[in-house]
Amino acid sequence: MLKEGSLLGGTLLIAGTTIGGGMLALPVLTCLGGYVPSLFIYLCCWLFMAGTGLLFLEIALWLQRDANIISMAETTLGTWGKVFAWVLYIFLFYCLTLAYIVGCGDFISDFLGIQSKFLGPLLFLIIFAPFVILGARLVAAVNGILVLVMAALYFSIIGLGIPNIDFELLTRQNWTLSLFSLPVSFAAFAYQGTVPTLVNYLHHDVRKARLAIILGSFIPFVTYVIWQTVILGIVPTFGEHGLIEALGNGDNAVKPLRYFIRNPWLILISSFFGFIALLTSFFGVTLGLVDFLADGLKIKKDAQGKLFLAALVFLPPLLIAFWKSNLFLEALDLAGGYGCALLLGLLPILMVWKGRYSLKYKDSYHLFGGKPLLFCMLLFVLFEVILQVSITAGIFTGQPQ
Repeated sequence: MLKEGSLLGGTLLIAGTTIGGGMLALPVLTCLGGYVPSLFIYLCCWLFMAGTGLLFLEIALWLQRDANIISMAETTLGTWGKVFAWVLYIFLFYCLTLAYIVGCGDFISDFLGIQSKFLGPLLFLIIFAPFVILGARLVAAVNGILVLVMAALYFSIIGLGIPNIDFELLTRQNWTLSLFSLPVSFAAFAYQGTVPTLVNYLHHDVRKARLAIILGSFIPFVTYVIWQTVILGIVPTFGEHGLIEALGNGDNAVKPLRYFIRNPWLILISSFFGFIALLTSFFGVTLGLVDFLADGLKIKKDAQGKLFLAALVFLPPLLIAFWKSNLFLEALDLAGGYGCALLLGLLPILMVWKGRYSLKYKDSYHLFGGKPLLFCMLLFVLFEVILQVSITAGIFTGQPQ
């Protein structure tokens, strides 16, 4: 066990929170732009999200007490900031819950050979939703085992997949279409909700917390780059069973692998890896949503309260999944394009700007950037939101001409 207050423990906390189901969507949504442009998008999102993580760290140090995104917004921006954060938090976490229910349901349907798109998500919730309702202690124990298994499967995929890479597939580039992947790339580098936990874990050690955020967010960047190399180097973008077909079907990055590799072990390992990656993300997101609703709506966690919370958390996304089944990529795209961009991108910039330059916090814990850098970050997140609006409205379709 890692000792509380260790830099390694804090780094792994950030890295473990960041790496999840989003990596199954990244190769599919980035295939339009090609390999090199996708790496540039990852780099930009990592730098931006590492920066906003440091902004959240600065705010958490200002408050000097247990804090969350809602209390941070209320303290710095007032009532409107609290309402803004509340709405965005609910939107983001429901989008992510929907994506993981659909994604895990698809894996169960494929594994059991179920044709119905409705039965997979329902079976998934019947089996795994009780873990969330029973509480954080059980989820933490199960999640710890799953993360170790997922890491072993990931390195197995890399080891078995590298000999199958066709490096010619990595040469295609389309910088304009690469923008299509920007929203979901935001979601793939999201971890900022754990920053207050990190501050308490490291006993308010500013140097360790800053390093943990930088290193902990860099590990997923490297992980995604290696994963991107393997998937885009094995699965072609165009043609039957290619990544564009997966994009049109709303599939994850693991499904097309089975058509382009001859190693049955790699197919099996990839499938288990994809399911576990989504499952660990599902546990983290839904557990956070349960706690958030219980606290915000003042619902006691007795037997009746837990049943009510289960209905609030799981029924809306399940009904949406029944209504439209192929929503994995779309839900993650909306989560990143609006939820992550506004809640984890725009909000910390506004909070720090108000805190530094209007409130009493302006002379303490100035950890990251001044007005010029904050303004550039503001322009970047506004560009991303405008891009997402154009994608949602069908103005920018992300389709090759």
